[in-house]
Amino acid sequence: MPESRTRKQGDFTPPPRKAKAAPSSPPWYAPVMVTLLVLGLAYIVVFYASNQEYPVPGIGAWNVVIGFGVIMAGFIMATRWR
Repeated sequence: MPESRTRKQGDFTPPPRKAKAAPSSPPWYAPVMVTLLVLGLAYIVVFYASNQEYPVPGIGAWNVVIGFGVIMAGFIMATRWR
């Protein structure tokens, strides 16, 4: 009786290595991020609550730009937080 052919097995390929997990953020990162977000918001609130005279009287509406800049720094930190 004829024997059936055996299947040729391919060479062994090991499973791909898993990528290392990204390191977590340092413990000071989250408090600094939240502080920047709150500080920027407080800066803008003070500007409008003081009838646009404070925190820096001489620069006028640029106070809003400074406040949003601080908020954006906190937001950028939030996107990189792990």
